Amino acid sequence: MMESILFEDPNTRSRFLAAPCLKEREQYLVYLMQRGYGPDYLRGVSSDMLRVVRFLELTTPRMVGLGELERASRAAASYRGPERRGKRGDTAGRFPRVAKGWLGFHGLLVVPPVPAHPCEKEITEFTEFLRSTKGASPLTVYAYGKRLKLVFSWLAARGVALRSVTLNDIDEFFKAKRTEGWRIPTHTSHSQALRAFFLYAEGRGWCESGLARGVRNPARPRYSSVARGPTWSDVRRLLRYGRKITTVPGLRAHAMMLLCSIYALRSSEVSGLRLVDIDWREETFCVKRAKRGGYQRYPLQYEVGEAILRYLKVRPQCAYRNVFVTFQQPYRPVTGFAMWQIVSRQLEKLGIQSATRGPHSLRHACATHLLKIGTPLKDIADFLGHRDTNSVSFYARFDTRSLRKVAAFSLKGL
Repeated sequence: MMESILFEDPNTRSRFLAAPCLKEREQYLVYLMQRGYGPDYLRGVSSDMLRVVRFLELTTPRMVGLGELERASRAAASYRGPERRGKRGDTAGRFPRVAKGWLGFHGLLVVPPVPAHPCEKEITEFTEFLRSTKGASPLTVYAYGKRLKLVFSWLAARGVALRSVTLNDIDEFFKAKRTEGWRIPTHTSHSQALRAFFLYAEGRGWCESGLARGVRNPARPRYSSVARGPTWSDVRRLLRYGRKITTVPGLRAHAMMLLCSIYALRSSEVSGLRLVDIDWREETFCVKRAKRGGYQRYPLQYEVGEAILRYLKVRPQCAYRNVFVTFQQPYRPVTGFAMWQIVSRQLEKLGIQSATRGPHSLRHACATHLLKIGTPLKDIADFLGHRDTNSVSFYARFDTRSLRKVAAFSLKGL
């Protein structure tokens, strides 16, 4: 029984057993335990479910609407009686979150039907094609689906169906979004998603032919004086600051930022790094490349290795073999979005200026630094995991002086 596992205090155990919906509460706790949540978290959820029962006035399981749940949430948040949660009462978000999870698990939550997207079937088939045939990562599949739904929702609101869409309609969409403040990178990412989708849709006969060829990326300036990442001196300051942090999240953040800065790894490559990928005897590690596929081996720099070892001493023991996992249950690999938040907060805390603020900004800073010290474009491309130097030439747009230096270096070598 769950009460014997979670509660040692007899009064707490009696309160758990005496409250209504005992069977339903136990079933939900078992479900959470099977997903990897620990006893402390389960005790908290058990206490929250008792308040859900109280403020919803449940005597037996019944259907609950969102309006009733919202009223009960406000009542729980404003409650200041002797059984309130903590000194400041219930938090605004915890009560509805637990209530929705528990009631939804039993199918007792009345949720208004969400209208289907006008191109749901086509977008789902296309994203499945990306996943199963093209081998795209889950993050790429999610991003493409989200961008396509945004575009076709906008078109559907104006009465434009997929079969009748034209390049003029696409141009009108991007014109409207530029007016709303879209920048060139956002425009480019949506153009890429549309080209890939239209290429697939033309083969399926869903739309007119020629749309994929007609969707162009916005024009970018050939050279720019504003780099997308921080300066290398700022990166070094960021890493020096990370050495001083001894908290558990700080140790993890420092190890991740070293990999992004020193080896210019993408966030998905850091997230996908496994314990078995690090060879401590040979002092090397392997990275599974996110875009071109395959593995690439790197020498394990001393400072990076020491930072990873310090983090591994406090890393939670869990079933996942990824190096970087969450500290909250259920334990799981750190996502790219979580990494973006970690890096962005550190840059903001130190007052470091950068056009972009996530892990990719550190990758950009590393590539730009290699360019400035005269590393040939081919070597930079190999180091960053690019197929050719065309992708690396993107970094050269921000520094014509360094580009000339690299060109002179390469010609001298020949």
